[in-house]
Amino acid sequence: MIIAVDGPAASGKGTIAKALARHYNLPHLDTGLLYRAVAATVLRLELDPAIEADAVAACDFDELTLADPVLREDHVGKVASIVSAHPLVRAALLQRQKRFAHQTSGAVLDGRDIGTVIAPDADAKLFIRATPTIRAKRRHAELQAHGSMLSLDRVLADIRARDQRDSTRAAAPLTPAHDAALLDTSFLSIEASVQKAIALVDARVGGQAERETTAPEARAKAS
Repeated sequence: MIIAVDGPAASGKGTIAKALARHYNLPHLDTGLLYRAVAATVLRLELDPAIEADAVAACDFDELTLADPVLREDHVGKVASIVSAHPLVRAALLQRQKRFAHQTSGAVLDGRDIGTVIAPDADAKLFIRATPTIRAKRRHAELQAHGSMLSLDRVLADIRARDQRDSTRAAAPLTPAHDAALLDTSFLSIEASVQKAIALVDARVGGQAERETTAPEARAKAS
């Protein structure tokens, strides 16, 4: 079973994807870490994230980079949003994500184009969203816990700018798949969000199984 979880920054998609992976006993990939690894490599090599060739050169990063805690820092996230807009960067990371999605055991992947590009054949697709203000408050609290002095207004401005870049980029823009179930977490607790996500996946997978079971019977009656 492949579960695709998409959504903007701080919507809760990562937390939900991890919970789904535990619930269904599936491997999980936060695809945003791949772009953060590219961003961190760009910064380490003192390259320009706005130049596509520089960003592509940073795609050949060491796998150990994915475990580096610096990837979670806010300045890396901002650069990741810039490098992820380059079509050649997305192409360079595409096959790695597809291989993870289509492994024999199945998988849960979260990002911004899982249901539309990486795994359009996913058994269940969720698009997680929340209001920009709610997402900014969540990110602000997270940053404060790590000692950041950024104001809430600055975090909100960054959230809106990232949304704009992600939704208007030419390559794989942030948009719900046509068959994705929408889940707004604005006023839900983590526990409630996870339970709603599990119910949505069960409904999709159960409905698909029912259709596959009844289709041969329907064809037999028609004949």
